[in-house]
Amino acid sequence: MSKKIYLVEDDENLNIVLKSYLENEGFKVESFLNGMDAKVEIENPPDLWILDIMLPDIDGYQLLKKIKATSPDIPVIFISARDEDIDRVLGLELGSDDYLAKPFLPRELVIRVKNILGRKSLDAETSKLGKYTINRSSRQVSFEEHLIDLTSKEYELLVYFSENKGRALSREQILLRIWGDDYFGSDRVVDDLIRRLRKKVDDLNIETIYGYGYRVLEDEK
Repeated sequence: MSKKIYLVEDDENLNIVLKSYLENEGFKVESFLNGMDAKVEIENPPDLWILDIMLPDIDGYQLLKKIKATSPDIPVIFISARDEDIDRVLGLELGSDDYLAKPFLPRELVIRVKNILGRKSLDAETSKLGKYTINRSSRQVSFEEHLIDLTSKEYELLVYFSENKGRALSREQILLRIWGDDYFGSDRVVDDLIRRLRKKVDDLNIETIYGYGYRVLEDEK
């Protein structure tokens, strides 16, 4: 599926050129000539924003704040006609992932878009939980480059913990996630799965919350 990009640029000619370059690379681009039209779409986030700082109706920094408040993980590339360090620093502090000063070659923007979305795709395939690396594409878990032999349910539980670092998960939540809503039996199977997983990933701090469930702490043992 094509990655979706929101382009916010009030210069109509530049907007058309940038949109054309990005679409020629296979991206799906929705462009805006002002900030208010773009603001309406914040609740329907794309894969990446390209945002001009100098907009006729709303400050680009304010729009960036609203974007990051709603979708903190969605990358944003700031573009500006002012090549000032303060703009670059402020944009990065507010959460932008990259900054381009005008004038720039449209091809350079395309390269930066690909780099950011490429890193994001890689991050989606692999994640870290303590000292353990989880590779979702191969369904493998490694520790210091050594593969850990996990069953399917042990792997799914570790992924579930990685998605909820530091959060308390009840036995019922774990049961529903790993066994599904059609499972009929005791929730003690969760305890048995935890016991087996602990033996195989013994460097991971899986905390027991008595009478409730389990939590993986951010720090290793």
